[in-house]
Amino acid sequence: MFRRLPLLASLLALSAPALAQEPGFSPDAIRADVSFLADDLLEGRDAGTRGYDIAARYVAARFAALGLQQAVKDSWYQPVTLALAELDPKVKPALTIGSTRFDTAGDVAIGAFGREPVQSIEAGAVFVGYGLQSDREKIDDYAGLDLRGKFAVVLSGSPVGMPSEVGAHLAAEKALAAQKAGAIGLITIPSPSLLARTPWEKLRDRASEPTVSWLDAQAKPFTRTPAIRGGASVNGTATDALFAGSGRKIAAIMQLAGKKGGRPKGFALKPLVRLDRTSSVRTAASSNVIAILPGSDPALGHEYVLLMAHLDHNGVRQSAKGDDKIYNGAMDNASGTATMLAVAKAFADSGTRPKRSILFAAVTAEEDGLLGSQYLARNPVLPAGGRLVGVVNLDMPILTYDFADVVAFGAEHSTLGPIVDRAATSAGVTLSPDPLPAEGLFTRSDHYRFVQEGVPSVFLMTGFAGPGKAAFEHFLKTDYHQPSDQIRLPFNWQAAAKFARVNYAIARDIADAPQAPRWYQGDFFGDAFAPDQPKADKPK
Repeated sequence: MFRRLPLLASLLALSAPALAQEPGFSPDAIRADVSFLADDLLEGRDAGTRGYDIAARYVAARFAALGLQQAVKDSWYQPVTLALAELDPKVKPALTIGSTRFDTAGDVAIGAFGREPVQSIEAGAVFVGYGLQSDREKIDDYAGLDLRGKFAVVLSGSPVGMPSEVGAHLAAEKALAAQKAGAIGLITIPSPSLLARTPWEKLRDRASEPTVSWLDAQAKPFTRTPAIRGGASVNGTATDALFAGSGRKIAAIMQLAGKKGGRPKGFALKPLVRLDRTSSVRTAASSNVIAILPGSDPALGHEYVLLMAHLDHNGVRQSAKGDDKIYNGAMDNASGTATMLAVAKAFADSGTRPKRSILFAAVTAEEDGLLGSQYLARNPVLPAGGRLVGVVNLDMPILTYDFADVVAFGAEHSTLGPIVDRAATSAGVTLSPDPLPAEGLFTRSDHYRFVQEGVPSVFLMTGFAGPGKAAFEHFLKTDYHQPSDQIRLPFNWQAAAKFARVNYAIARDIADAPQAPRWYQGDFFGDAFAPDQPKADKPK
């Protein structure tokens, strides 16, 4: 009797409808992808360099081997022309406040500006607290202040206690708020919480790096804030000079800002401010690598789910301490790209195509300001009639431990939330709230560019449960954006496979669901970026 069971099972299988096979995820395959992408020969995969182009060729070859289709006519690549603005080393930039000139080497940090190579801008200045503006949230730090033709002086970040994703978004939109108020420039004062995480010297050094954008249709560096012509950050004596004669002390303002819900009020500043800088601009060719797996459903196949990871990292920097100058980016973001390739293979091997189509993209220049994803979001590659309905972003999962929880940025804002919950639960993983709200992570990865275009999106971070907190904080302190982020880190490749499995489950659920993801009724991001789209009632 028992010997006949295999035959009976075979007959039953033949009579059953075709189902998607439970995919396997190979830890060794993920390790192989990370090993190649983080090899010294790729020289850190900086966007616009040969090392990045080699990585792009590798991803395109993997897409082809999986039998995916090209998203761009006759090519795996969407060209992205980058514009790199650099300060003229012969002309030291400066911010003159009143009668005192501050060079960028001291308490002032000034970056290059590609849209105006030579600048000398003088104007008044107004302190505007955090510089936030939102009609929906009934926040307007500019109310009652005259910013026309002036510099807006803002504190970095957002008020303590503000929901982290809303706060991160409003903080990222400060230049837009200043432009709306009529300002011509933005001067930022780093908050104590920012300085606690990143010393002033490091913030200042970052400003001296090239400012990168992509060329728009007018062959100018793209910007959403063309009226904001001047920008700088100030600290110490420069901050004191700005507040001279105002009767206000920056220490008292910072004390208020450090309290939960503290919202310093704005006021006009006495000194005139002049910004002087000279920049040069060069271009570099780069690309997004994009492939399509067509959906099987005649009614849903024109809808697309995007699986995305940034392919670039920070290249070679002579300023790196020690002999190793290559920023290999094994965790950031060879691991995310390898996860995307593992998910793509799972879809290709599943035996049943998803109902909706899947768009796979390895994007460029994330490290330069989410530029490749912004270009893709504003220059879609979908066929005529195609519609992007959801985004799953894969960026720097910390894979040195067997994670027991994940943080799902964006999930709470749309019907992606229950989908993420189901996928995590199926892998024995729980969902946790954002443990690093001050970092503003929601706006610092590529999915945010699609949120800005009204597309529900999610981005998973490995969580802090068990050994997670110590492992995560160790990586951020020791290896994040350092030459030590390489394959020699103590990767847990079984955890890498589990991370791929969770993200596959999310994408498969989105692709096969009867209804596309919808923003929740009354949600901040749905109201801000997709006011006319159908909404869903948020579960209690």
